Amino acid sequence: ESEREMKDCESVGNVVPSLITALVVLWLSMGVCRSQLSTNFYANSCPAVFTVVRRQVLCALKNDTRMAASLLRLHFHDCFVNVSSSGCDGSVLLDGSDSEKLAAPNRNSARGFDVIDTIKAAVENACNATVGRLNGFSEDASVDPTLDPSMAAELQALCPQSGGDGNATAPLDRNSTYAFDNHYFKNLVEQKGLLSSDQGLFSSDDGEATTKALVQAYSNSGSLFFRDFVNSMIKMGSISPLIGSAGEIRRNCRVVN
Repeated sequence: ESEREMKDCESVGNVVPSLITALVVLWLSMGVCRSQLSTNFYANSCPAVFTVVRRQVLCALKNDTRMAASLLRLHFHDCFVNVSSSGCDGSVLLDGSDSEKLAAPNRNSARGFDVIDTIKAAVENACNATVGRLNGFSEDASVDPTLDPSMAAELQALCPQSGGDGNATAPLDRNSTYAFDNHYFKNLVEQKGLLSSDQGLFSSDDGEATTKALVQAYSNSGSLFFRDFVNSMIKMGSISPLIGSAGEIRRNCRVVN
């Protein structure tokens, strides 16, 4: 690739691609670690891995800003959507009739697999067969009383009980659709969470007792949210990964060797 292409991609950089790069490298390292996951595992065998992965992530984000959220979601669903395996084992990348891609939370929803393929190809080109991933197999129309009345009216106009555009959509993160920030929590404090499950983090009885304080803290401090988000995503990546001889370096992330 040309120097101009590299610079064009790198101009996208911020905390999100940095986080995704770290997660992808951790994701790629699970099958060959001997003890615990480490971002330094390839320091000797593939020292350019962070540069190679970051470059591909930045190019993907330049083409589609939504891909940042999609890749983070893939990581989350790999850890929590289980069909024939459990934990963060890369099984969500596998094709097949019993693939996790076909699980209800993923079907026609999970995306970014082509980006993972591109990253894998770039890494293979730089460090062949060194970096890999694991083998692993209101039912009624009533309005939520916690919803801001003006937002409720807007949503009812967008999606009337009869007629209307069946393809109409509403942003999950109101007024901050294309930015990764703490505005989601500000919306909850203002009673403007699109989904009841989201607003419940602040307004429900369970939320009052468990998560309301966090919502308030994150709404007031973007830096606190970023710090905790990074730590939690990396911590999630340590949920039951296959290590040592339990996994393999896939030549193609979509199939076992």
